[in-house]
Amino acid sequence: MHWDQRSHGRSARGVAQGRDDEPVTIEQLGRDLKAVIDAAAPEGPIVLVGHSMGGMTVMALADQYPELISERVVGVAFVGTSSGRLGEVNYGLPVAGVNAVRRVLPGVLKALGQRADLVEKGRRATADLFAGIIKRYSFASRDVDPAVARFAERMIEGTPIDVVAEYYPAFNDHDKTEALGCFAGMPVLVLAGVQDLVTPSEHSEAIADLLPDAELVLVPDAGHLVMLEHPEVVTDRLADLLTRTGAVPAGATVKGYGSTSTAQPG
Repeated sequence: MHWDQRSHGRSARGVAQGRDDEPVTIEQLGRDLKAVIDAAAPEGPIVLVGHSMGGMTVMALADQYPELISERVVGVAFVGTSSGRLGEVNYGLPVAGVNAVRRVLPGVLKALGQRADLVEKGRRATADLFAGIIKRYSFASRDVDPAVARFAERMIEGTPIDVVAEYYPAFNDHDKTEALGCFAGMPVLVLAGVQDLVTPSEHSEAIADLLPDAELVLVPDAGHLVMLEHPEVVTDRLADLLTRTGAVPAGATVKGYGSTSTAQPG
């Protein structure tokens, strides 16, 4: 089961965002996840997998509903995500540049969000420029399949600028380090691209340090969208996580991009 976060993809704007221009919070996303679980998987064991903001959403769920984690969650994967201190990320920029960006970006995003129609026209007119920026912050490999790169571009370009402006403050406020304790003692996968400029791999290492029984996988030559850049690695480790939780039989192998099958004797 997967879903689009509020204001993304096919999910509608939150009522508060549409009516009051209220910024979304990671805590709200955690409550959204609880509502999805209640509606789609009200009973039985659960394995949670979250990439980037999805991983933060899982942490927010644990922070607000620790009893759900202890009673029903049997495994979790944190992929290219962070438990906090995102305000310190330099996005591959020099110190002077990142300090300038931090000063002006909140105001710029707010202003752009108020002129969303005009901005979206500008994004279309400068599509090639945006494509280069998206590729830099999504991938690290030089030989990324052009179809995969274009898929990432369409996905990111599909998020309106006013939605980006709504979400930006939530990342600086995000701190769910203590909530990670809810996942102690269960199978945990922590995976990240070594060259991730958005949620640097050091943030994944920090998560793994707090969950010493977790499997930490750092993927060389991979950026933020590691699951698109190296799908075979991510799928293999997720299949192993499912095996460790008992969700799939031991000896399952990965074929293609995401299917699992029982290994047959040679």
